[in-house]
Amino acid sequence: MAGRSSEFDRIDSFLKPLAAGFQGALGLVDDAGVLTLPASESLVVTTDAMVEGVHYLAGEPPERLARKLLRVNLSDLAAMGAAPYCYTLTLALPPAVEDDWLAAFVSGLANDQAAFGVHLLGGDSVSTPGPPVLSMTAFGRVDNGRMVLRSGAQPSDAVLVSGTVGDGALGLQVARDGVPGLDNAHSRFLAGRYHQPDPRICLGRALPGLATAAADLSDGLMGDLGHICRASGVSAVVDADRVPLSAAALSMIALEPRWRKVALAGGDDYELVFTAPRDAVAAIRAAAAECAVQVTVVGRIVEAEGRSPEARMVDADGTIMNGVAGWQHF
Repeated sequence: MAGRSSEFDRIDSFLKPLAAGFQGALGLVDDAGVLTLPASESLVVTTDAMVEGVHYLAGEPPERLARKLLRVNLSDLAAMGAAPYCYTLTLALPPAVEDDWLAAFVSGLANDQAAFGVHLLGGDSVSTPGPPVLSMTAFGRVDNGRMVLRSGAQPSDAVLVSGTVGDGALGLQVARDGVPGLDNAHSRFLAGRYHQPDPRICLGRALPGLATAAADLSDGLMGDLGHICRASGVSAVVDADRVPLSAAALSMIALEPRWRKVALAGGDDYELVFTAPRDAVAAIRAAAAECAVQVTVVGRIVEAEGRSPEARMVDADGTIMNGVAGWQHF
């Protein structure tokens, strides 16, 4: 399938099949799609973009890029307690990108659409003289008043995380430069966690009524917990030794201790960080077990005490750790 079709031929050949069967997409023949929800539900909307050289490495397989793009958006919905519904897609591609690249990209989307029960609603396709830019807006459904916001954390709440932390940041290092001495199984695991996140949709759907605030881990544990603190007007203290690390991450840290701070600070995990009253932790653990995901209490919410709300990480001796604030674009 070498060569490059026209814009509208690409829409007909590659994108319309992704919208097939979804009534609101209107067959991708109109200027916009239509979404209708029952009066008892709210629509949750999120947008994420991926830029070559910033969010992914040049030359990555298009199937994998498509799945990551969808999954990072679904992770935002999970943090709000929403069920995935549909998405719009904008592709800004250089003229050199041919149809076989797009066919592979669409194949990756189709596989994950089936896995997560979502459909394409619409979007745009444009040419760019710069690097590829892949942007998606995802829509989720949640019962009115049941979404989990960042603004509800309260002093004395526990701070919890799902899964393990730091695999995405370490996986980027593995994928980009390799890590001498790290065995193949651990290298594959970490690179896989970077390339193919697993949005915690099942756990997120269980959090309404139990969690007081939540965010997904895209910018790093302390960065995203910091967003919760600022939205809630509270501070947080996280015990570094309680942060769950995978066996692969621990193996990499054993080779070179400096990777510990990278793991604690880095993003791209797409796990959930959330707060909850202490008496809700047992119910959350039970719900997490039903979803086959571990949750770990890593810290606590405290009063801001007249200072700007912030998230602090402390080492075993109580010393505040520096250099773990998380990723920022600017």
